[in-house]
Amino acid sequence: MSRENGRPEAGASDAGEQLALIREAVRENKAGRAKPRTWRGAELAAQLPVARVLVDKGLVHLDRYFDYAVPAAMDDEAQPGVRVRVRFGAGEKGGRREGGKLVSGFIVERVAESDYRGVLAPIAQVLSSERVLTPELLGLCRAVADRYAGSLADVVQLAIPPRRARAEAKPSPDPQPPNAPPEPGSWERYGAGPGFLTALTRGDAPRAVWTALPGATWPQELARAAAAALAGGRGALVVVPDGRAAARVDAALGELIGTGRHVLLTADAGPEERYRRWLAVSRGAVRAVVGTRAAMFAPVADLGLVALWDDGDASHSDPHAPQPHAREVLIQRSVNERAGFLLGGLSCTVEAAQLVETGWARPLAAEREQVRAAAPLVRTVSDGDEARDAAARAARLPTMAWQLVREGLQRGPVLVQVPRRGYAPRLSCERCRTPARCRSCAGPLESQHAGDLVCAWCGRPEPDWHCGECGGTRLRARIVGARRTAEELGRVFPAVPVRTSGRDHVLATVPDAPALVVSTPGAEPVAEGEGYAAALLLDGWALLGRPDLRAGEEALRRWLGAAGLVRGQVAGGTVAVIAEPTLRPVQALVRWDPVGHAVRELAERAELGFPPVSRMASVTGRPEDVTDLLRSAELPAGAEVLGPVPLPIPDPGRPRRPGDPPAGEQWERALVRVRPGQGAALAAALKAARAARMVKREGEAVRVRIDPPDLG
Repeated sequence: MSRENGRPEAGASDAGEQLALIREAVRENKAGRAKPRTWRGAELAAQLPVARVLVDKGLVHLDRYFDYAVPAAMDDEAQPGVRVRVRFGAGEKGGRREGGKLVSGFIVERVAESDYRGVLAPIAQVLSSERVLTPELLGLCRAVADRYAGSLADVVQLAIPPRRARAEAKPSPDPQPPNAPPEPGSWERYGAGPGFLTALTRGDAPRAVWTALPGATWPQELARAAAAALAGGRGALVVVPDGRAAARVDAALGELIGTGRHVLLTADAGPEERYRRWLAVSRGAVRAVVGTRAAMFAPVADLGLVALWDDGDASHSDPHAPQPHAREVLIQRSVNERAGFLLGGLSCTVEAAQLVETGWARPLAAEREQVRAAAPLVRTVSDGDEARDAAARAARLPTMAWQLVREGLQRGPVLVQVPRRGYAPRLSCERCRTPARCRSCAGPLESQHAGDLVCAWCGRPEPDWHCGECGGTRLRARIVGARRTAEELGRVFPAVPVRTSGRDHVLATVPDAPALVVSTPGAEPVAEGEGYAAALLLDGWALLGRPDLRAGEEALRRWLGAAGLVRGQVAGGTVAVIAEPTLRPVQALVRWDPVGHAVRELAERAELGFPPVSRMASVTGRPEDVTDLLRSAELPAGAEVLGPVPLPIPDPGRPRRPGDPPAGEQWERALVRVRPGQGAALAAALKAARAARMVKREGEAVRVRIDPPDLG
């Protein structure tokens, strides 16, 4: 085996003895005289007696393959892609050096000789003959690890579910012939929609950013895109944010192509059943997958389409190292496997807008007439409302909102969206509620213990803050939660049922009957029938005041997600958003123009030099460790370091979350920004610096995240 920290693996008295045996076996094989050989009492494989193994150790300084000898008894099963157990590391026992502990791994390839000149330890056990790490999946995992400055073992652990022996023993169903091409259906509403489906059926690789119309038809439209790829004899992969969305697409695809032609990969299936379905995909028995985030690595054979719904949803960013985003993984797969690409949603992220601006993908949207017919009427606090109600703009529930709820309840259920409890209190102008921003880098301002304002991004103090919109000098930070809102509405409408949907209990659907449905963003249930009669979007300033670069984009995304569940304007659907009406996200909602908002946001990012126009990494850890890593890293030319700034100390009363510093420790975070085209160099530099520190055992570990989705 290769060395760990410079120490060879124990297991033989003479390193040259094994190497000579291997070379002799290779020579005899070439001459047609290959004979079984023994080494320390065990026969070696006569051909390709060295296995390169990816050991399940997700440490950046061990991010390489390790060579092991293949015993003859394991020759048939020890093939590339299978799971094995090997001895890793050396230890001391009773004054004798012995092999390290058993760890899991995957055989990557079999070779004739090893470059390592020490002693190779033999493979201890072949866990399964199932080849789960295919060359295509290995290449994808390596590309993702390099992009996110992570280790290959960590990415493989995300890509391949844990083994369940009983699932492997069950045979997968026989592959089924391609289905007939689907009819365009509701894709007819999009000018280029039928052509996109035709290209997929033809076996082409079209790439599109799809701005979906509001309503309940998007699951069927995703299903038709997948069915078009299947009709062309290729595979399809659809990734959605959560299990509720996956169930809707799963039902639509099953209705379209029949049962047994696709699988649903979500955590709700349970470990064994999920692994059984994953094996059916890996074995080529099933060529279509619908799933949540982890399904982005599903080994679909001959992939013809990768589709992602609502890429702005935070659940698409994996919380486990190296924290890849499903959008970037699927873009990589589209390029590697020459597959079609479909990025869809009711909203549009700046990353999606950039794909269109660079020409990598084409826009796929409906004409304005179709948008106006499908979208509800969106109202906000206007000058006329202020004339009738002097406190309308500052009130949490102005008169206009009460009127909308009363009228909506006469026709059906009314949705009330409230920002979820748990947002950190953020500062905004008390008069107009514009977020308090740094004049230097536009970062969010925070109040220190002494009451001084500082920027959470660059650390610059802001002693003389005043609102750039109204000139106000007073700040506020307050949010009312969903439970209290439900209680208030229940007292005002005592005869109407009040239902809540949130983190503790998420409703999938609600009946088509008058009721108040109070929900946190992302947990809105679907109203049966035509949809909600009306929707009320409360506390807009709280969403817009989040300390993040994409606060406006995220607020608009959440509003569109709720408003998209409301009946169209023709059917009387109405939405009221309680927020400052002059703000850009509010105006984009009123016009139902997510693409225009994303394009303007992208232009501003270009002026400020923020992602996705630039590439960025966050470096988090103890102050001395962050400083040392940034000093030792060979960053690309022109790299700019923002900060470091201290991170808030977590409240000891709440559960500890991934990424939180140890109890009682003060951590800092620095942001490293580079020009476009330098992202790979930035990731490589930070990964090399982390690996060098771990080899030298200098300080504590530092956490590096490439392209952090949240800069707050």
